[in-house]
Parts: sequence; C-alpha cells; structure tokens
Amino acid sequence: MKNGILISAMCLILFVSKTHAGKVHDKTLADTCYTILEGFTLWQDTGYQGYMPEGVKVLQPKKKPRGRELTAEEKRENARISSYRVRVNHAIGSAKRCRIVKDECRLRKNNFVNYILHTCAALHNFRIKHKPFQY
Repeated sequence: MKNGILISAMCLILFVSKTHAGKVHDKTLADTCYTILEGFTLWQDTGYQGYMPEGVKVLQPKKKPRGRELTAEEKRENARISSYRVRVNHAIGSAKRCRIVKDECRLRKNNFVNYILHTCAALHNFRIKHKPFQY
C-alpha cells in the first residue's frame, strides 16, 4: 500500500492521497494525485527525480557522480536539505504510531483502507497542534 503525503515545515500533514495497492513509483503518484501551487518550495527526496511542477522551487539532494566525490559545498547543501526532509519522516512516523497503519487491514468494504491513514494523519495533526516538535 502506498500514499502520497504533503507535509508543512511545521510537520502538519496537509494532504494524504488515496491509497494505491501494488508497486507505484513516487513520481507517478505525484503526477497523478496532487498539484503544488506556484510560489511554494518543495523539499523532495530522490524518489521524485524529475518531478518539477511549474512555478515551484524544488530542492532535492544531489547524487554523488560516478567516479567522483561531491564538493564540500554540495555536501553542506545536501545536509541542509536533509535537515528539512527529516521532518517528513518524523511526521510519517508519528502517524504510524497507530498500529493499524502498519498492519495489514483485511477490511475492504466501503473503501475503509483509504480512511485509515487519513484518520491517523488527523490524529497526528491534533497531537502537533497541542505539542509541536522542537527543531
């Protein structure tokens, strides 16, 4: 199961896409499930290689070239990008505190599987509004 998730800099989950079963590439999921408004900055990982919405500033870590090393400046920039991207992992991990997100759900009626992560994301946002993460 896979979902596309957009998270704010304050670790609030802004958007959770519909649940997709099977293997779906991150970029394909992004192209089909959501759009990002012009003027925003998108901190993305290398799974979204090539996803560049118009009018959006995309920041993505630079891969090490084959046979060479990254410069010190490129390493600093990758560390800066990673310091923001770690917030995404913290927010997803916080939503996964609810065990139902991690375990297999065999209840398929009424599209129940799609509502699991949405509900857990709402619980995460409630938790964050009352006790924000400290970075």
